[in-house]
Amino acid sequence: VNATMRRIDQVTNILAPLAVGQVMTLASNVAGCGFILGWNLVSLMVEFILLSRVYRMVPMLEQNCRSGVQSKEMGESPLCIWRFRQLLRTWRDGWKAYYRQPVFLAGMGLAFLYTTVLGFDCITTGYAYTQGISGSLLSLLMGVSAVTGLAGTVMFTRLRKAYGLLDTGLISSCLHLSCLTLCFFSIFAPGSPMDLSRLGHLMGANTEDLGGQGKRHSHPFRGSNNQPLLPDRSSIHWTNSTVLFQNFHTGSAPESYISIILLFLGVITARVLWSFDLTVTQLLQETISELERGVVSGVQSSINYLMDLLHFVMVICASQPQHFGILVIISVLFVAAGHAMYFTYVRKAKKKQR
Repeated sequence: VNATMRRIDQVTNILAPLAVGQVMTLASNVAGCGFILGWNLVSLMVEFILLSRVYRMVPMLEQNCRSGVQSKEMGESPLCIWRFRQLLRTWRDGWKAYYRQPVFLAGMGLAFLYTTVLGFDCITTGYAYTQGISGSLLSLLMGVSAVTGLAGTVMFTRLRKAYGLLDTGLISSCLHLSCLTLCFFSIFAPGSPMDLSRLGHLMGANTEDLGGQGKRHSHPFRGSNNQPLLPDRSSIHWTNSTVLFQNFHTGSAPESYISIILLFLGVITARVLWSFDLTVTQLLQETISELERGVVSGVQSSINYLMDLLHFVMVICASQPQHFGILVIISVLFVAAGHAMYFTYVRKAKKKQR
């Protein structure tokens, strides 16, 4: 069921950009936004109906809700204070329950994989635009990436039948790390905007003093002394509340596409990560008791979102294209640390099986 739900998610990731892109192309950006808004409103109603059916089908949900409302503390203290205490108690008990689970290291390993810029999000697409990748090509690459993720879900089911759940995670981890090595090599390949002489920008140093010591690039985003890192206001036009950069690359192609090709080749093939994600999700469901499964899953989701937030903080600290290589290195380190946690968990789990 987990693999099937993930396949539905990946198919949606393929069809949604195509549908919205056609609306924006045939109509306008405003029409595209209206289409997204209407689709979400309809989906919200469908989701509400389905959740209501689940609530009626499972009597335990209604019983748990009533028992929580009828707490004695609620009558002894004001409602706001009681809710705050309940929040703190839930947070404390949830973390305790999560920490004492045997699958704790595997869950933390999955969370560490969220601290990365090596995915098809706004960070990677923004960097791709600065390296001369067109919007049409980028949308095509996103579709290929979704297909790769879809293949990862199929690979999960087959690997699990052949090797078991723990070894499936190990194989997925090795494949994921192998794919990300391409991203690591991309920051040193020809065409990379990486400029170590501008590391002082991160520490508040005077970049003008350091700029002359680095490698010179002809690309307008390579940190040349006479060219700005971002286009001036004269090259920005506002249409339907959307920023359109014209002459973003001053009409010149990058000196080499090798770096960006290696980066996206690694990002796309690394979507086998979905098989690792499914492995940890399956472990959480199978090894945690039914009474604690919801609490532990909630804590796991909160950690995932927290680590995802951390990668946006990283981008704020290193926001220029010249610094993207630093973000790649940090991302690879976080991913490697996450997989190391999973390896440790598997080693302990297999010792117990013996």
